[in-house]
Amino acid sequence: MDLFEYQARDLFAKHGVPVLAGEVIDTPEGAREITERLGGKSVVKAQVKVGGRGKAGGVKLAATPDEAVARATDILGMDIKGHTVHKVMIAETAPEIVEEYYVSYLLDRTNRTFLAMASVAGGMDIEEVAATTPEKLAKIPVDSNTGVSKEKAQEIVAAAQFPAEVADQVADVLVTLWDVFVKEDALLVEVNPLAKVASGDVLALDGKVSLDANAEFRHPEFEEFEDKAAANPLEAAAKAKGLNYVKLDGEVGIIGNGAGLVMSTLDVVAYAGEAHQGVKPANFLDIGGGASAEVMANGLEIILGDPDVRSVFVNVFGGITACDAVANGIVQALELLASKGEEVTKPLVVRLDGNNAELGRKILNDANHPLVQQVDTMDGAADKAAELAAAAK
Repeated sequence: MDLFEYQARDLFAKHGVPVLAGEVIDTPEGAREITERLGGKSVVKAQVKVGGRGKAGGVKLAATPDEAVARATDILGMDIKGHTVHKVMIAETAPEIVEEYYVSYLLDRTNRTFLAMASVAGGMDIEEVAATTPEKLAKIPVDSNTGVSKEKAQEIVAAAQFPAEVADQVADVLVTLWDVFVKEDALLVEVNPLAKVASGDVLALDGKVSLDANAEFRHPEFEEFEDKAAANPLEAAAKAKGLNYVKLDGEVGIIGNGAGLVMSTLDVVAYAGEAHQGVKPANFLDIGGGASAEVMANGLEIILGDPDVRSVFVNVFGGITACDAVANGIVQALELLASKGEEVTKPLVVRLDGNNAELGRKILNDANHPLVQQVDTMDGAADKAAELAAAAK
């Protein structure tokens, strides 16, 4: 879960990372009162989860409270790289900036460790620094068992060649930032720029945080971070039902039991679609290893509610989830939709194998729903689902 800048700022402040004051609003008029509290001038910053806000005109200085209202009016509703600005942060203006640095922690999946990155070339895209002046970007592995002590932070500072006059302050920020990373179950915490100002202090002027959604059970407060305005309604509905669902841009709805099987199904459908007008998978939906008939019905209801879906491929290998439960789920879902007056017009291709597969096939045969077709093999079912989707275009 990627956070907005103001949310990252609040997390940083909570753990003691040095930040400037700031508040978020969604209507222009609130900018006046906040700017007055901040001393009469402020920075108005678009809150979107994409870089390049400044270049797009999404960050503006305001010298007076009235000007803050005007700048907020200009920025709210802007489109920045396909993201509509619904909120702006009214932030305290920074003292004169002398130097800009970069620091971050992230999960290094390739090397199965955590990674600290730091650079004295902050204030610009770190990808550009890595590409043009890689010697200015220090990358230091962090052992999860020991974390970032003051000594480890000093090692990172030395590797990035921070100036001696800010070395201790940057090391303190690195220790505190690690605290944020661990206690908030983050996958990424980034400060860019971490700025030295005229007073000699080091301040985090902008932040980026990505939280691990798999840790939500430990953090009920994560719910308040969700961007409900931008959430895909189908994904939101699926989450409310406890389903592991991701919307994609294709036409064949996918349901499977187990992430590995679903991923394989996506590949098989994409390959089969090449011969059928290039149709592609419309979603990822894993009903899990022990899913009940109710879960199956919920999943099918979500997928059939997607206007982009033209056919559905239910691919189940019965293990913990018995095929008869899946078959009952399909029948119940179709009955449920019919009872709600929702006409089902999209064909379903079902492949059942494994535990109680024969009974599952019998349940579907007995139901004899005109839109349900059974195919014995995964490749054959994928091809049939792609063919039906193409025919419905």
